[in-house]
Amino acid sequence: MMRFPRLVVAAIVLCFAIFPAQATIISGAVTGGSALDLGGTFINLTVPFSSSTPTNTVGDDNFQTPHLYGFNEEQNIVLTSTVAVDIGTSPTAGQVVASHYIFFDPLSTGTTQTGYILFDADIYGVATSTANLNNSDFLANTGVTYENPTLRGLEAGDVVSIDGSDSTRLNVNWTAASPGDYVRVFTMHSALAELPEPGTLIVFGFGLLGIGAMRRRRA
Repeated sequence: MMRFPRLVVAAIVLCFAIFPAQATIISGAVTGGSALDLGGTFINLTVPFSSSTPTNTVGDDNFQTPHLYGFNEEQNIVLTSTVAVDIGTSPTAGQVVASHYIFFDPLSTGTTQTGYILFDADIYGVATSTANLNNSDFLANTGVTYENPTLRGLEAGDVVSIDGSDSTRLNVNWTAASPGDYVRVFTMHSALAELPEPGTLIVFGFGLLGIGAMRRRRA
């Protein structure tokens, strides 16, 4: 039986410990509205983030830009009870979900934005009301401070929908006032959340190269 050098084994174990898996927002874009004219793009935030004021906060005019934002919350949770949504299907006890926060927080009231976000798994449903956002905060588990719990959600005229031809795509068409528009998206089991990150794979690759070199020298 082949035995790996202890240092290589330690390096491989350590890299898997220090590089947590991330997912599951794949991409997104701002496609229209006055936000696009102002240079708005999609930004996939990594928690903790420093682009808000104060840092790592959301929900109370913390960004003030024309961008469409998203970040991943808890991934691949086995639910113990039904989580109510306003759009789509409410995931129920025993189902596995991944949670994501999507929002638009412009500087000027009345800024419009259309766009989309793609996920790596089908969307169960979307919480858009203040009550359903507050009741699902226990799934966040991010360390982010979620401010303004009585004003989160969507305003009259805002439209968020699961794409009819692609159930991994969320479409947004909204106009934000203070403190912005906020929704929580629940997707099905995320395969990407269980894969090592690129940094992990690089370290792992170097470990394998080292093993190969040592075997060649011995031969």
